[in-house]
Amino acid sequence: MKHVTPQNQKQSSQPLTKIRPSSLWQAINFREIWKFRDLILILAGRDIKLRYRQAAMGVAWVVLQPLVGAAIFAFLSEVIAKTPTDGTPRFLFTFTGFIAWTAFSSTLTKVSSCLLQNSNLVSKVYFPRLVLPLSTVISVLLDFIVGLTVMFAFMLFWKIGLTINVLLMPVWLLLMLLMALGVGLIAAGLSVQYRDVQYVLPVMIQFLLFISPVWYPRSAMPEKYHFLYNFNPLSGLLDAFRWSLLPSVPIDWGSVVYSSVLSLGVLLIGIYFFRSMERRFADVI
Repeated sequence: MKHVTPQNQKQSSQPLTKIRPSSLWQAINFREIWKFRDLILILAGRDIKLRYRQAAMGVAWVVLQPLVGAAIFAFLSEVIAKTPTDGTPRFLFTFTGFIAWTAFSSTLTKVSSCLLQNSNLVSKVYFPRLVLPLSTVISVLLDFIVGLTVMFAFMLFWKIGLTINVLLMPVWLLLMLLMALGVGLIAAGLSVQYRDVQYVLPVMIQFLLFISPVWYPRSAMPEKYHFLYNFNPLSGLLDAFRWSLLPSVPIDWGSVVYSSVLSLGVLLIGIYFFRSMERRFADVI
């Protein structure tokens, strides 16, 4: 019979944490992620600090990116394409699209590379791997708030007032971020094993920029090609986002519903794929 000393008894009373592989059908363990909420905030703060460390212009880069992009596309659409803007100042029309697009593309880019950039953490420390992609969304939201503030300043300059439509703007933004998160999770899982993904994805994002209605409206396309316009899952959400800020812009609710449903579907697929690959991250990365 084993003699139990007070020291052994004290040790046996300590809480024991067992790490076991979870079921794939349990997409997200919200309780576990909530326990690591401090880690999410720490990683998000680290990303923000690293981005602007030794940057001469600091946070100004957050504003310059959509400003320069909107100015270039406004010039091209005015001089070359001569696309309509549905009664909205051209620069304001393109800038609205760019702040939404920047939030989408930044989320997709950061989520897709979060595992490779934190390979030391993944291979040495246990934590829910979904913490890494979730932490990137916080820094994207901070950039978006800065761009949206500039957008409100431009609307004040052009004397365009807000309407009740603006209350739905967070919904469209959330759906775009969820779509970017879903695609990014798939890309992140693949990039651990296939490093080519980090080279292919930027090209695909750039291509998507040109075919998405960031700088042109639905009315710019002949009616017989509207089905191609609606096929792009970003079209409905970008139109809805612009409609929330610029009420003169028309909206096709059928396209919005299609984009919204597809956004949620892509998110679920992305989470399931990420969780199915999660068990091999530490061994492969």
